Amino acid sequence: MEEIPRLNGIIKALEKGEIAFVAFSPVDIESAIAMASSSLDGVAFEMEHAPLDVPGLRHALQYMLDRGEIVERRTLAPKVTPMVRIPPNGGEMNQWIAKQVLDIGVFGVIFPHVSMVEEAWNAVAACRYPRLAEAPLYKPAGIRGDAPARAARYWGLTQQQYYSRADVWPLAPHGEILVVIQCEDTRAIDNLPKILKEVPGIGVVLIGEGDLSQELGHPRDYDHPVVAHAINSILKICKEHNIPCGHPHPDSRNIERLVSSGYRFLMPPAPRSFAVLEHGRKLARRS
Repeated sequence: MEEIPRLNGIIKALEKGEIAFVAFSPVDIESAIAMASSSLDGVAFEMEHAPLDVPGLRHALQYMLDRGEIVERRTLAPKVTPMVRIPPNGGEMNQWIAKQVLDIGVFGVIFPHVSMVEEAWNAVAACRYPRLAEAPLYKPAGIRGDAPARAARYWGLTQQQYYSRADVWPLAPHGEILVVIQCEDTRAIDNLPKILKEVPGIGVVLIGEGDLSQELGHPRDYDHPVVAHAINSILKICKEHNIPCGHPHPDSRNIERLVSSGYRFLMPPAPRSFAVLEHGRKLARRS
């Protein structure tokens, strides 16, 4: 049987030592089409600060598929890998929403506000199927419920093939599911070394600089020395544990610094261009 290629484009980039570029997107068909035709490695459908729209997500995932591209790449997985940021904070120890979006076919879950070892353990476990205690890579013990039919079909695999690949990377080297935890408060920074030491299966630590800056008393002032120090502390801890660190707000002013600093998961804003509008305004002012 022909070997199944790497399906998750974000993991593929990280495995190569490259920076993975992933954009947040609303859960709608037009955004899904735009994201799917972009040069992004992945798209994170936003459900934390937007409605929890599981039926809409299912439609969006289908519209990310391109038949011509499927034939050319010889894989049913979309070129731009879909993920979801779910609404529950880590402290809510939620499992069912992760299960819902994974069962539809996403390749990763972003868990906001993960601040404790137990919360990180729960995040990884929610993305893994149960297995025998004596099985390799047993911990964190999986708690995901068994309903693989839709996800397997979306990935273009049989159910047994799906089981073999539906595990968390890099804990499972051939796993296709990426667990991203967000570090968004000072308690999370204090606990991050212990989290990364004790919880295998975390693929990326994403800095939540908006909420972090709120707690530090300088909302959205990311260049304030206090905020910048906290952000740099997260990056430093991730490097020490060889875990990719993500930044949610790269732009034209900071992108060079972020790349040179060693961030490996960058989330540029979804493409929105007003160039024609601005050019039209200039022409209108001249007439």
